[in-house]
Amino acid sequence: MASTRTNPIVNLHFLIVLLLLAICLPFGGGQKKKENLLSEKVEQMMEWSSRRSVIRMNGDKFRRFVKAPPRNYSVIVMFTALQPQRQCSVCRQANEEYQVLANSWRYSSAFSNKLFFTVVDYDEGADVFQQLNMNSAPTFMHFPAKGKPKRADTFDLQRIGFASEQLAKWIADRTDVQIRVFRPPNYSGTIALALLVSLVGGLLYLRRNNLEFIYNKTGWAMAALCVVFAMTSGQMWNHIRGPPYAHKNPQNGQVSYIHGSSQAQFVAESHIILLLNAAITMGMVLLNEAATSKGDVGKRRIICLVGLGLVVFFFSFLLSIFRSKYHGYPYSFLIK
Repeated sequence: MASTRTNPIVNLHFLIVLLLLAICLPFGGGQKKKENLLSEKVEQMMEWSSRRSVIRMNGDKFRRFVKAPPRNYSVIVMFTALQPQRQCSVCRQANEEYQVLANSWRYSSAFSNKLFFTVVDYDEGADVFQQLNMNSAPTFMHFPAKGKPKRADTFDLQRIGFASEQLAKWIADRTDVQIRVFRPPNYSGTIALALLVSLVGGLLYLRRNNLEFIYNKTGWAMAALCVVFAMTSGQMWNHIRGPPYAHKNPQNGQVSYIHGSSQAQFVAESHIILLLNAAITMGMVLLNEAATSKGDVGKRRIICLVGLGLVVFFFSFLLSIFRSKYHGYPYSFLIK
């Protein structure tokens, strides 16, 4: 009678195969499910992006498409407060620059599903602000395709400003995605220049029989001083960096017109510096007038005192602002 006993080695091999199948089948199914979920998320993001360059998100969308895995794309999020009752003028200015940048990416030949621009408004996603312990707006953050955001993934708005070009440079550093900023044509400068030329031309035509005013040294000096005041107060820096006009602390509502760092400034700060420089210059002009004029001695003395007072007081004020920005600067005069 033949033996019915099986080979123990064959049984062992059979058990190993069954064990491997039991391990691999769930893993393969889970991996397939993960890929399908990722594909659905990318497809949905692409659909939203085709409708508008900046995708609006509430708390649920943010947690599903930005925070939750799987995700193989980077997301730039602007946290803002655009509702009129929030009275955030900086938010509206930053949003305009953000829209320019997002449109530049959306309509560029390099556009892909590796980067998306989104926005979370406080009134639509207050829970997101609480989750991230965020108490100021606007704020720009980069959520990488893998891992959690690092410190450098939060844009330094106070130091750099929110110009589209600066945002594009920051995104290139964080994602290696190069975005060339294309701004819509702005004809306001051309129109203003045309009006100025027309005004000057009309004035010259009306005064064509008497053009002595062109040789007026005082007029040219005033025009030159206006240009000098504008440049030395940081107007060109404002034009390049696009800083906010001022900063309002969301906790106590206090408005700051002077930036606390030497690496940045507010628009209001440049206006203050311009006025201080103008006042100091006026004081110097009065001192020169008092020294060179040949009028009444008492009147010259009053002019001298007024000029000296302007120079001393406003230079002290200017020096105090310098000390507040350059921490550790040891010198002061009258005003600390």
